[in-house]
Amino acid sequence: MPYNSRSDLPDQVKDNLPTQAQEIYMAAYNSAWETYKDPEDRDGDASREEVSHKVAWAAVKEKYEKNNGNWQKK
Repeated sequence: MPYNSRSDLPDQVKDNLPTQAQEIYMAAYNSAWETYKDPEDRDGDASREEVSHKVAWAAVKEKYEKNNGNWQKK
C-alpha cells in the first residue's frame, strides 16, 4: 500500500534514514507501487510490495550511502 506521509514508513526507514532520504524512499515506493501493479510487470514471484521496497531502496542508494552505520548524502 502506498505511503501518505513519512510517519507511515516502516520503522527501519524512519529510524535510519535522514529526512530527505525518507522522502526519496516514499516517492520511489509509491511510484513503483503503481508501476508494478500487474504481476506480469514484475520479475519472478516477487510481490508488489517487495518490488516497491527494492525500488525505493535503490533510489535512496543513488543519493545516499551508509558510512560507519549512518546514512549520509554522497
